Amino acid sequence: MVEGDLGYIIQMRWAGFGLLLVFALTPARAASFSNRIHRVDAMAQAEWEQDRIGSLTVGVIEDGKLAWTRSYGDADMERRVAATPDTVYRVGSITKSVTAVMLSQLVEQGRVHLSDPVERYVPEIRRVRGGYSGAAPVTLFELATHTSGLAREPDNAGAYVMGPVSGWETTLVAALGRTRYLYEPGIRYSYSNVGYAVLGLALERAAARPYVDYVTGKILRPLGMAHTAFVPNAAMRGNIAKGYGVTGGKIDLGRAAREREGRGYKVPNGGLYSTVGDLARFATVWLGDAPVNVLKKRTLDEMFQQAVAADVNLSHGYGRGFHVFRRGELVAMGHGGQVAGFLAALYLDRGSRTGVIVLANENGGKARPSSLAMRALAALAGS
Repeated sequence: MVEGDLGYIIQMRWAGFGLLLVFALTPARAASFSNRIHRVDAMAQAEWEQDRIGSLTVGVIEDGKLAWTRSYGDADMERRVAATPDTVYRVGSITKSVTAVMLSQLVEQGRVHLSDPVERYVPEIRRVRGGYSGAAPVTLFELATHTSGLAREPDNAGAYVMGPVSGWETTLVAALGRTRYLYEPGIRYSYSNVGYAVLGLALERAAARPYVDYVTGKILRPLGMAHTAFVPNAAMRGNIAKGYGVTGGKIDLGRAAREREGRGYKVPNGGLYSTVGDLARFATVWLGDAPVNVLKKRTLDEMFQQAVAADVNLSHGYGRGFHVFRRGELVAMGHGGQVAGFLAALYLDRGSRTGVIVLANENGGKARPSSLAMRALAALAGS
């Protein structure tokens, strides 16, 4: 490591199973950073050691950049393929954060308003059962903040969560007739996967451009997220982790394998594959560092003023595509994700400009990426 006038220059080296990056730190900051990373590394190692199924890939964001990452375990246990920072995981509901950026872009362009009724773009929402007489129609803002009143999933959800990405809109429309309202729109927070899929369809129609094509061209590509996609590209396929479901302590490969090529209607709410490096690039959006053609600072400021309370203790809220948690002095924002065989988490402390990414290719075992990410973020931000 070489010390210069501006601190330490970038250094890259393989450390254990992962890649360690230390950048532009003064000696004192480098020592502090190293101590904090040792704590995060120990937490992550202990998390994976609980059942040693699949892998964990952990990344630390410092001052808005990916500063350290390490992988533990195997992307493919049968073939003994070790996970690395290049390993591609399914990230589940972190996709909702991307959909919310699409919404915000279309608001900036004047193509939609947050108060627009969804039925203007998706008249099929009238098929949803159990509507409240005299209630105002569901708005785009309510879908984006999980205050639409829609159930989490349609009835008989299993019939609608398989199938190729190319047919997700048709699958969603079919599912709407089996979807119910749980609450009157606009009165309370209630997490809804099908609601976010409806939001994606509404935005697709407002943009007059397929959702997947829009997200790829207007969000992923400008952010340099070359290893993030709804259908993995050639550069990603050789690095995709094998998903391991765990039921009763036993590994089940079936469902994860069936969902590998598509998740039915669950595209705008949970369809993306990504890597730790690409998620760090996406984090620049929330930190206000993304190019202005992705999101303007004014829009970001507005988004952070619109979170709604999600519990009576006011310790959890939800904004446009992100959770907010208060844990003592720490205020963390971001999103978790869960699909068959995979778990994911991306949480940030915007005040200290630090963040933690955790990706796992097991679901149902002892790995808890969201919990690990929050504990690691507290260790980083609080030191």
